Amino acid sequence: MENKVKAGTAAAYVASTGLLGSLAVIQDYARLLSWMPDAASPFALALVPALITFVAGWQAKHTPRTDTPDADE
Repeated sequence: MENKVKAGTAAAYVASTGLLGSLAVIQDYARLLSWMPDAASPFALALVPALITFVAGWQAKHTPRTDTPDADE
């Protein structure tokens, strides 16, 4: 499995867990996202793990494949 896949998976898990944990702690604090329309809040919150996953995949080194056949063969 490539390092990028491992890094992206781990980042998505950690980001989602952190986001859900923080929301559980502050769920009574309704003003957290009050500046945003209610319909847009889930989409904005979903961007946090997605951005963290993107950055983790971008930063992780590519694992070169050694089992692919040459293009000439």
